[in-house]
Amino acid sequence: MNRATAKLLIERYFRQLTEGCGNGNCTNEFCASCCDFQPLDNNSAAAKALELFKINAKLCDYHPSITASADGRTQEGSEMSDKDPGFTKEDFSEVHHLTENTVCTILGFCEEEGDYSALVRVIGRVFSNAEALMKSFRKDESNSTDNLESCKPADMKKDEKQSERSSEKTGASSAASLPGEALNEVFDACEVTVDIGAVRRVYDRLLSIDQLQVALVNALIYLTPNVELDLEYLDVYETNPDYLNIFIIVMENSNLHSPEYLEVALPQFCKAMSKLPVTALARLTKLWSKYDLPHIRRMMETFQQLITFTVVSNEYDGENLVNDDETVVAATQCLQVVFFASILGGDVDVEHNEEDEEDSDSDELTLHELLGEERLYKKGPRINPLEKELGVRPMDSIKPLIPFEDFINESLNDVIEMDKDFTFFKVNAETKFSFQTCPFILSVITKNQGLYYDNRIRMYSERRLTALFSMVQGQQPNPYLKLKVRRDHIIDDALVRLEMISMENPSDLKKQLYVEFEGEQGVDEGGVSKEFFQLVLEEIFNPDIGMFTYENDTKLFWFNSSSLETEAQYTLIGIVLGLAIYNNCILDVHFPMVVYRKLMGKKGTYLDLSDSHPVLYQSLKGVLEYMGNVEEDMMMTFQISHTDLFGNPVIHDLKEQGDQIPVTKENRQEFVDLYADYILNKSVERQFKAFKKGFLMVTNESPLKYLFRPEEVELLICGSRKLDFEALEKTTEYDGGYSKDSQVIKDFWEVVHSFGEDQKKLFLQFTTGSDRAPVGGLGKLKMIIAKNGSDTDRLPTSHTCFNALLLPEYSSKEKLRERLLKAITYAKGFGML
Repeated sequence: MNRATAKLLIERYFRQLTEGCGNGNCTNEFCASCCDFQPLDNNSAAAKALELFKINAKLCDYHPSITASADGRTQEGSEMSDKDPGFTKEDFSEVHHLTENTVCTILGFCEEEGDYSALVRVIGRVFSNAEALMKSFRKDESNSTDNLESCKPADMKKDEKQSERSSEKTGASSAASLPGEALNEVFDACEVTVDIGAVRRVYDRLLSIDQLQVALVNALIYLTPNVELDLEYLDVYETNPDYLNIFIIVMENSNLHSPEYLEVALPQFCKAMSKLPVTALARLTKLWSKYDLPHIRRMMETFQQLITFTVVSNEYDGENLVNDDETVVAATQCLQVVFFASILGGDVDVEHNEEDEEDSDSDELTLHELLGEERLYKKGPRINPLEKELGVRPMDSIKPLIPFEDFINESLNDVIEMDKDFTFFKVNAETKFSFQTCPFILSVITKNQGLYYDNRIRMYSERRLTALFSMVQGQQPNPYLKLKVRRDHIIDDALVRLEMISMENPSDLKKQLYVEFEGEQGVDEGGVSKEFFQLVLEEIFNPDIGMFTYENDTKLFWFNSSSLETEAQYTLIGIVLGLAIYNNCILDVHFPMVVYRKLMGKKGTYLDLSDSHPVLYQSLKGVLEYMGNVEEDMMMTFQISHTDLFGNPVIHDLKEQGDQIPVTKENRQEFVDLYADYILNKSVERQFKAFKKGFLMVTNESPLKYLFRPEEVELLICGSRKLDFEALEKTTEYDGGYSKDSQVIKDFWEVVHSFGEDQKKLFLQFTTGSDRAPVGGLGKLKMIIAKNGSDTDRLPTSHTCFNALLLPEYSSKEKLRERLLKAITYAKGFGML
């Protein structure tokens, strides 16, 4: 048992000894409400509470008070007897679980008497007892809603009738607008026994009564520690799956995000919920995926608010990690259930998966295993247990109910120590929580930092192993992936070298890249590699080579299915993309999103045509939406033809003897699916398979596929297209005598801000080696402007490895503009002055 839970139980014993449970008929000798109990002072009660905790003594169920103070808070210890006026009709002491009808009856009695104390007592007793709450609001109970209707205020009835009429007019079919029986039919597939419609109606009425609000909060505080202990030590869910009802009922409370719950009740509830086994969490996910958007969004916002509230209320540092905050961790794990419910409830494609490349596992021990490092460098993709249980991945989501961005918690991202979190993720996953196991809550900037640590550690490891081998074999150590290329033969040189490495020793691709241009001076601290990538891509994507086709409308490249180039050249491009991610370089590539989806394991489908082949997409969409006679009016068959890059006609049967199978209204969806499959998958299978093989040579052991979605992978490779030079100015540092108040610096930023978009890209290319912003925007670039002498006719120079601009102190803004424009327009290679 952890310290927080022990502390909570001791506090409950102390409260029981000093204030009692509120039950006038209590028989527990260790409770102040028992008639035989001898009162104790606070010191004696504290000592006794510790003693009771050690022997695991009986704890009473919570029986709340029935009178309220002026501020609406319930006063305990003011037990009302059967003789009290206004409580003569019924004492409801025999109510051990709730139904909609029961609540309605008690509510009607309380409103008639003008006193809600009887309902406060029953609600507190049932909602604080796991067994009672689990048996409440069952579908099999005979729940008449007549009484509930009779006790609703007139304005509520009027609003509901107007809402029903509105739903009828609009044809709304969301779960929230369905009547009770229809609502339960929607949820029946999830095999839960709770009448969710009844629970919602009861909450709608109860939450409008202040005294009941307090009773619900206090009941949840009493309930959750016992539930947590039951789940952790007694495996209650395995013996009784209906234990899940407790969490379903509590989460229907729309006030859980309010301040009264945030400090104690909700944190305890999240800790209990996080102890549910994976099978239970999967059932909960499937149930919530049936909810309508407002309900599932409310639950998401409830957990997010708890995380944010806890983070901003505490201070974290290298010693006091947010990973050790039980509330934040538990709320994140609960939020994961909502995250997968949002995916399941949206548009999902669990089919159309690319076949994974089979790894040739050897029976021989690797050097990492011999050195005892297999945990840090273990192969194989990480699998999320809930993801595996549900059989769905974030990759399978076409459109979730709630956008992925809404699950990112910026407050949490600000306080995570990623170096420590990475260690937990890779090494101590069994004993320490890592937020990288719930990557949906992390921003792409934070995840990129984790990926950077992973890549760097692999580089250092390969460097160390190389040194070890060289000592044993008596050879010269080669700690880097060295590429020596000629500018005018860059593709041939790179292709030959990388092909040799991939065949002889693929692990060398995991070393840090070091590029040298033959006949040029320049030490590669990152800048030379950037230029190498740029020149390789310019050559490969040259239309004259014919490896890719270019779409003028979308300004995107696609694989040329008729290419005469060898597979090795496509493999080279895949390696280049992998090396760019691995070495933290931004590339100027223009692929449609389907390329990144295919790299992550999904096949292209009809919907992917919208950005890769928009004209074809609109044509096929027209076929699907055509209201007339498809067969007679369109006269299409399952044989298609198109023109390749060289102007030659290409004919392809989508099915065997496709030219004899007409497209009809009945089979047009099949026609569209087969057409899209041919264009995006089959026609370019040879080229893409080689391309993906090269990419995986570098990234196959990386957590890339686990942490990032396809659109985030594109951001890693291509950087951000949004160039915010205001953010760049704020983060730029100055050296050599310059400061932000220097006149030449003021002139410099006025000139740069006046540039057009193309000139700004040239400036970035000149200064950093890439015309794209890194992940997180230009504010993450950390550019340096250093003084490079007094007024002169020399051009500005740069060290792209360090994002450093060497700027002479020009005498006027006009001269600075003229010199800077000439430098960024004509600079290429090294030694340019």
